[in-house]
Amino acid sequence: MAFDLIVGRSKIFDDVFTFQPSVNYDRRGSIFTTYSKEHYQKYLPENIVFIHDKFAESKPNVLRGMHGDSKTWKLVTCIKGDIFQVIVDYRPDSPTYLKWESWHLNDQNKVQVLVPPSFLNGYYVIGEKEAIYHYKLAYAGEYIDAAAQVVLKWNDDRLKIDWPCTEPILQARDQ
Repeated sequence: MAFDLIVGRSKIFDDVFTFQPSVNYDRRGSIFTTYSKEHYQKYLPENIVFIHDKFAESKPNVLRGMHGDSKTWKLVTCIKGDIFQVIVDYRPDSPTYLKWESWHLNDQNKVQVLVPPSFLNGYYVIGEKEAIYHYKLAYAGEYIDAAAQVVLKWNDDRLKIDWPCTEPILQARDQ
């Protein structure tokens, strides 16, 4: 089974890439590769490797984000369900500071987004079904957990994100 990968670039951010792995289908279902060091490592800085995986299971109408930190690279995708993925440049010296970009990620298109450090990450679960979101994390040193992350309100007026919702289900820190 060959592994092919379509690599795309963000329309706004130089360091943001998208990946779409090939999927093999047969009468039993499908199989695809979500990560191969050989294919993905060249998009990370030297000496930074993926070392930590997390999954978040979310109900319909849940919005998680906008969160981030100054050292973690995230390769994110939706492995079940349908989500509206958003990232925001939170680098104060960047010409794209507070600009955002969005993607539609779901279990059909298998699209992954590589989110660099100092970008905020968030997503909204679209439709009637729950979603499972996969984070593959790369960082040096200790993991920066929720208490030490940067958090912006999901509907911060400075961002003007065009979310496909008006009253999502939120965690306390996202309100």
